[in-house]
Amino acid sequence: MFARLATVRVRPTLGFVTQLGIDLDDCIRFAGREGFDYVEVLMDGDNRRGSLAERAGDVRSSLAATDLDAAVHLPFPIDLGSPHDRQREGGVAELRACLDVAADLGAGTAVVHPTATAWDAAWDGDRLRPLVYDSLDRLADHAGPLGIELCAENIFGSVHTVAEMPALLEETTVSMTLDTGHARVSGYDEADTAAFVADHADRVRHVHLNDTRRPADEHLPFGAGTIDFEPILGAFPEGWDGSLSLEVGTRDLDYIGESKRRLETVLERVDAR
Repeated sequence: MFARLATVRVRPTLGFVTQLGIDLDDCIRFAGREGFDYVEVLMDGDNRRGSLAERAGDVRSSLAATDLDAAVHLPFPIDLGSPHDRQREGGVAELRACLDVAADLGAGTAVVHPTATAWDAAWDGDRLRPLVYDSLDRLADHAGPLGIELCAENIFGSVHTVAEMPALLEETTVSMTLDTGHARVSGYDEADTAAFVADHADRVRHVHLNDTRRPADEHLPFGAGTIDFEPILGAFPEGWDGSLSLEVGTRDLDYIGESKRRLETVLERVDAR
């Protein structure tokens, strides 16, 4: 998309998160036709780890045939901050196995939810977050040799909303997935989110473009909500080369195609600044 621009301020790759109810092969063919750079495979439902492992070679061949890269969204909720050791160890083991399959697909990015689901009457976030940090670092140690960048996502209503992410980035080696809709649910407007990007752009390597009309996790087509994405994307520094995933809750891929066209228009405005 950027070849036609005289100058390029930011250089992200563009993709979309696959959704339940849409065949992965259909998503790959569509992404190729529409000029996306990658697909972000949601590793759940029909694309859960075991199913993907059985057909990883075929999926990788389909990606290569359409000149696409892969990212993955690791399954959730998996409890990385459980105070119960065996539960937490089981979560880490499952996500390690998912990362192995992601590597078989050729994925370069893996999105993880840095969550804890312990009973809040017994455990508060201050006690659970260090357990999440440890789990994330262990997963990052596993992902690195596989050529995968692990990106922790801000999750509203959890121990790691966008407000807690600076501490996570300080305490771990992982990168970040910024979810714009989750930030809005957590009380961040566009100016707040843009300021966060400006402060942490070196660690925000992946973005979930989740549009909403209000502080709710709506996952609307890009531009159908009321989030002004221009100041958010414009807060990334010149030369930023992360990835932008359209995360649209739909079974109609045409909405994702239209979202890409609207996103490209916003990126052109950002570039013209």
